[in-house]
Amino acid sequence: MNHCSTKAGRIARIVGGAVIAAVMAMSFFVTYKHRAMAISDGENSVMDISKTDISQSDTSSDAPAANEVAKARISVTGDVIGHDAILEAAKVSKDKYNFDFIYKHLAGYVSVSDYAVTNLETTLGGSDYRGYPTFNSPDSLVDSIIGAGFDMLLTANNHANDTGYKGMLRTAQVLKSKNVDFIGTVEDESDTRYLVREINGIKLGMICYTYEGRARKNGQKYLNGIMNNRSAAIINTFNVRNLDEFYTELGGRIEAMKADGAEAIVVFMHWGVEYELAPNGNQKKIAQKLCDMGVDVIVGGHPHVVQPMELLTAKTDSSHKTVCIYSIGNSISNQRKNFMKIKTGHTEDGVFISFTFSKYSDGKVILSDVDVIPTWVNLYRNSQTKKNVFEIIPLDQSVGDWGKAFSLDDAGIKDAEASYKRTMKIIGNGLKDSQDYCRGSADAMKK
Repeated sequence: MNHCSTKAGRIARIVGGAVIAAVMAMSFFVTYKHRAMAISDGENSVMDISKTDISQSDTSSDAPAANEVAKARISVTGDVIGHDAILEAAKVSKDKYNFDFIYKHLAGYVSVSDYAVTNLETTLGGSDYRGYPTFNSPDSLVDSIIGAGFDMLLTANNHANDTGYKGMLRTAQVLKSKNVDFIGTVEDESDTRYLVREINGIKLGMICYTYEGRARKNGQKYLNGIMNNRSAAIINTFNVRNLDEFYTELGGRIEAMKADGAEAIVVFMHWGVEYELAPNGNQKKIAQKLCDMGVDVIVGGHPHVVQPMELLTAKTDSSHKTVCIYSIGNSISNQRKNFMKIKTGHTEDGVFISFTFSKYSDGKVILSDVDVIPTWVNLYRNSQTKKNVFEIIPLDQSVGDWGKAFSLDDAGIKDAEASYKRTMKIIGNGLKDSQDYCRGSADAMKK
């Protein structure tokens, strides 16, 4: 499948300013090719540095240089949460909803990725739509996600069972009928629990897990409530009280992905503690183990805030590195700072993170690039429709005037700038570590 041409067709379906967003995004990626973000003093200072590559190969200086023969850019953004306020904003009539406005500014960035992923933190129960605490959204939410250019949805999270087995099953069935990839849950317990997808000539193995909420009792699994056996059988879960079981299961699935041709492995983890700005001990322990198991990238979610990036080194093989971002925060939600217990604004923040895999003439596939664009959820009142509008704003420094580019007033610009600083303060050091490693590894591949 040519994902770039598919996205070009999808983007045409976005209403309003999507065309403008796409043009801006294309301009961004041309500019961003020669620019990466670095942080000094833990704050928001940006300087120009060369775009760098991450390599996990042990290349001998005596070996002939390998040529890059393929490249695939994978982009991921955070939780899509169907709060009541977002459902109301999308309501067109009694049974009709349109969520396209969410992706007006982000769609252009998604469209230039070769493969894009987001976390569906809701279910598609088919009726009785509602938000917190048991989420159930209209199918048209997925239409807007697909229309914005996303290729895969993550479905293993703590809200996957909010409408019970029927809702979990129907979610899988709807996604399958819409021809969009998904991992984390399956339609039938015998289905493959991972995905190996060829993207621009590179085969990428991907798998998604969510934490279980408490210790198992009589073998039953808990996910915001006790799951019945049918629900438990069609979702990937792990229990922090029995990590050896998780590692054994995941290890077997990693081997299966490799047997199916996977040349690199990405693991999506729904873990951690809500609203904590740093990973806890379990997250760090699991991440290190996954690095030791040969995973190339770990993308975390669930805390609803951005958590740090880290470049991990395998204890079993010091030449193997793993890029881990512990939480990519919210993509879209109504978790506004004015009524959250955490008043810092971090719940309005997220990241649009991109990983580029490169394949060389000697057959090696490496992680060759990492880019990050912080995102912020803008909420405003449409004076004509008298309805709220929720938008994901890509906080792209190359755009220049955010007020003009994203129609932000002075207060909006101030909030956007504050969001950018919050996110870069959290991820900046880990991003710089990864990019420093990239530079040396990329140079070695060229020798």
